[in-house]
Amino acid sequence: MAYLTLNRKKLHENYAFLQELFQSRGIEWGVVSKILCGNTLFIKEILNLGVTEMHDSRISNLKKIKSLDPTVQTVYIKPPAKRSIEKIVKFADVSFNTEIYTIKLLSEEAKKQNKTHKIIIMIEMGDLREGVMGEDLIAFYEEVLHLPNIEIRGIGTNLNCLSGVMPTQDKLIQLSLYKQLIEAKFNITIPWVSGGTSVAVPLILKNARPIAVNHFRIGEALFFGKDLFTGKTIKGMHHDVFKMYAEIIEITEKPNIPDGELGENVAGNFFSMENVDDLSGTSLRAILDIGLLDMQPQYLEVEDKNIQIIDASSDMLVVDITHSKTNYKVGNVISFNLKYMGALYLLNSNYIEKHVV
Repeated sequence: MAYLTLNRKKLHENYAFLQELFQSRGIEWGVVSKILCGNTLFIKEILNLGVTEMHDSRISNLKKIKSLDPTVQTVYIKPPAKRSIEKIVKFADVSFNTEIYTIKLLSEEAKKQNKTHKIIIMIEMGDLREGVMGEDLIAFYEEVLHLPNIEIRGIGTNLNCLSGVMPTQDKLIQLSLYKQLIEAKFNITIPWVSGGTSVAVPLILKNARPIAVNHFRIGEALFFGKDLFTGKTIKGMHHDVFKMYAEIIEITEKPNIPDGELGENVAGNFFSMENVDDLSGTSLRAILDIGLLDMQPQYLEVEDKNIQIIDASSDMLVVDITHSKTNYKVGNVISFNLKYMGALYLLNSNYIEKHVV
């Protein structure tokens, strides 16, 4: 069966790059671990880096992190659901919040558990996902400021995850102004202004971050070294911490177009002849032991640039190896680099073996 690897050396080097970047600028940061889907082997690799703060959107993953290292600060990075309040308080030291009703429930539960639960109030800044509207922020803050067993750790925003709004310098300046407004109004100090995720790393590299924005949540940059503004790899980082390997289970010369009456395939797609250069020709096709149950082809990048991905069914991936300079045989493996969503699909699959190399 296909398998996924995590390269320890490249992971450590990416972490060291980011640690130096943030420490030299006085920025706090935490690792977003949701891509690991609770995989114990890989979570241990993250903890071995010396990470002191981890973020996730699944309570079961935070529970596992706490079981492996109770000293790590855990952050739940979406507004809690009512049915999850007890577990949020138990396994998350901090949670992102946008509803007064929910924060009151967290307050009540934290009192029951004899804990102080920290919250980040998320502000809507254009991406149209979670967040309190700016004009409502002062009234919102005032209502939750003195709730028992609740500590407002800071404010934050989420950009680029839904509508693709980028965290420009102007956006982060706006976030800084919210901090100033709240501190002046309530005569307090806000410890964290959480300016977003990996997409903000290029701004930090350019020293275009407002000083007040002092906290970030980093996942994609750690595992893929990606500049999300340009789509390229950040200089000094690795893009291939994760790799996928799939075994060839058949190699056959076959026609370029199917033969018979055509209909919708298992994925709901129809065969198109637009991308076929030679309608009457043939190609050397290899079938690999992985399919849609475990991955999506659009998130895979074949390392052998002379191989073309054709399509996949539920359990098999078909590739064209006609122009490859490698003399592939049945039983050989073909390696793939992964986009973020590609790794996420694979890590969420129980059928894909995971290894550290």
